[in-house]
Amino acid sequence: MDFNMKKLASDAGIFFTRAVQFTEEKFGQAEKTELDAHFENLLTRADSTKNWTEKILRQTEVLLQPNPSARVEEFLYEKLDRKVPSRVTNGELLAQYMAEAASELGPTTPYGKTLIKVAEAEKRLGAAERDFIHTASINFLTPLRNFLEGDWKTISKERRLLQNRRLDLDACKARLKKAKAAEAKATLWNDEVDKAEQELRVAQTEFDRQAEVTRLLLEGISSTHVNHLRCLHEFVESQTTYYAQCYRHMLDLQKQLGSSQGAIFPGTFVGTTEPASPPLSSTSPTTAAATMPVGPSVAGLAPPGEAALRLEEVTPPASGTRKARVLYDYEAADSSELALLADELITVYSLPGMDPDWLIGERGNKKGKVPVTYLELLS
Repeated sequence: MDFNMKKLASDAGIFFTRAVQFTEEKFGQAEKTELDAHFENLLTRADSTKNWTEKILRQTEVLLQPNPSARVEEFLYEKLDRKVPSRVTNGELLAQYMAEAASELGPTTPYGKTLIKVAEAEKRLGAAERDFIHTASINFLTPLRNFLEGDWKTISKERRLLQNRRLDLDACKARLKKAKAAEAKATLWNDEVDKAEQELRVAQTEFDRQAEVTRLLLEGISSTHVNHLRCLHEFVESQTTYYAQCYRHMLDLQKQLGSSQGAIFPGTFVGTTEPASPPLSSTSPTTAAATMPVGPSVAGLAPPGEAALRLEEVTPPASGTRKARVLYDYEAADSSELALLADELITVYSLPGMDPDWLIGERGNKKGKVPVTYLELLS
């Protein structure tokens, strides 16, 4: 009991001494031991790493889960060390609604059939999103959280210890200074000087030891950066895979809708006005939105690969033609195709029976088939 009381009294005395030293430093009434420039740079870099890691972590969480209520729920499950329940993605929910709508409105009608096709695509998009969220959480968010909840807490603890050791050291220096001043006035040897010098040596040793421990932890931030760099690459890879899957699913859907649209509205094709990147092949799905003029039927015309196109028999449609800007260079595969140069303007039109992924292009006295994915149709 007496031992515990003495320890509490000692701890209280140390805390009071540190508080006095800290307060006097703030008011400029006491000297402060400064850390070297390299150590200060390590502290600054560590603080910046912690601050930016927190911001990146929070914003990535928002990216993966925009719903704040869902994020709070997931946070609580993690703190309780329980598995987060599976949640339906927005794409999967939309797919469910479309499928139900098709069932009620008539799955054999053109609208119903299209709803079913889009629902299947949205379901695949939702599944791809789920996989991306799962992969990004494991490979990117988890390492960032581990740093903040593990390494950074250790660094913060050692920095607080170093601060206390520094306050103890500077308090000892102040006591020694006062003892020497008292000794000079008394013109005799003061036992307080010996005691103050001994306390100073102990405080200096403890400070140096703690400074070395803290320095090693701060230098470990470089390893943290290397680890976060690897995680960042994995995040980009998973995001690239996700968007590539979405792109493929939408191209498949667009091709299906293009063929069904052609059956309902002959001579038209549907898509976006400009692809995000050059097509992977000359048989990519339609990506230009427009209703093209349709020229007269040409005897012997068939989809590519079934029969050769007789260009001499091709004439522009009576209803007119359209201008198109070339998005990418294209090398003609055979004499029936027209080679293209990026940014040039050509005249285009469609023919009955043509593959919806192709148009007839004319430039001067030259003509030939051109892939619509390489074009931006102009009004």
